[in-house]
Amino acid sequence: MYVDSHCHLSDPALLDRLPQIRRSMAQARVDRALCICTTLEEFPTVHGVATGHDEIWCTVGVHPDNEGVAEPTLADLVERAALPRVVGIGETGLDYYRLAGRSLEDMAWQRERFRVHIRAARATALPLVVHTRSASADTLAVLADEGQGAVRGVFHCFTETMAVAEAALALGFHISFSGILTFRNATALREVARLVPLERCLIETDSPYLAPMPHRGKPNEPAYVAHVAAQLAAIKGLPVDEIARVTSANFERLFAIPALPPSPEDDEKLL
Repeated sequence: MYVDSHCHLSDPALLDRLPQIRRSMAQARVDRALCICTTLEEFPTVHGVATGHDEIWCTVGVHPDNEGVAEPTLADLVERAALPRVVGIGETGLDYYRLAGRSLEDMAWQRERFRVHIRAARATALPLVVHTRSASADTLAVLADEGQGAVRGVFHCFTETMAVAEAALALGFHISFSGILTFRNATALREVARLVPLERCLIETDSPYLAPMPHRGKPNEPAYVAHVAAQLAAIKGLPVDEIARVTSANFERLFAIPALPPSPEDDEKLL
């Protein structure tokens, strides 16, 4: 029923409990998940999780905030993207939140890393999973410069303004909402979610981070994406089953993943 479009199942907090995590997913009717890669070093683990479980797919990429790790080349990303069950490039983007005394000019290495990922997305025709924090203007500028209208993808864990959402939508991107949508102080974000067309929305956990209410402060997990769906349903005034159906279809279309056959519950609704 639900798809968690962005989670970090290779994180020890989840990987060590993967059988239990998968059982909880099934109980919560979370039938698929996308395991996100953040370094080349962790890619074998990420890929192993995806190839070992029918309901999990993965990406390849190096997070913008990761330093002291292997720097990806275009060839590195393209080679790994050709492997089974790899359906996206990223997580990539720009993150200026922790400059640690550095200037924006000092972050040229991060912008170049982002460009390499965009080129890999173009070369492979796979969607790009974009992270942006305190860097939305540069994120959009680099995408417009490099993407040339040929790159699609998703702005994950969206926390920006409606103006940024509109710019991302104009570039052909989807917008993904996380458990932050349920936080008490997320009034502005809920207004953005109300305005983003449902056919361009995804839902995610970003687990093990950012657990939604009522689990805030605890380790997050894919089963909790149901809470994000419920909040989005309340915002848009729609049944939660409609949110589940459309966001799942959006995920399938964006990442070229086959639709699941109807469940017995779905068949009963048609009678």
